[in-house]
Amino acid sequence: MSDILSQLGDILEQRKQAEADSSYVASLYAKGLNKILEKVGEEATETILAAKDAERSGDNKDVIYETADLWFHSLIALSQLGERPEAVLAELDRRFGLSGLEEKAARTRD
Repeated sequence: MSDILSQLGDILEQRKQAEADSSYVASLYAKGLNKILEKVGEEATETILAAKDAERSGDNKDVIYETADLWFHSLIALSQLGERPEAVLAELDRRFGLSGLEEKAARTRD
């Protein structure tokens, strides 16, 4: 899975150099962080709605689709800020084996 994220990170970096009319991602970069974050918010809402529908229907297809969109747009936002997907994986790795309550307590002490 990390290979897919790394490859996606490479593609997102390449799109920074592309003309805005040559790709969707390049057009988002050209519009700036606020537009990218607007898309993250839109995708988060769509993910929430799809999850609610999935709970009722028992069909997770749409929530998986919307989660992919949310992750994708979140990675574009991170890329715009100079971060790669591996930074998120490293943070998840750091938290592995750490109780969520311990992790939250550590954040409030800092």
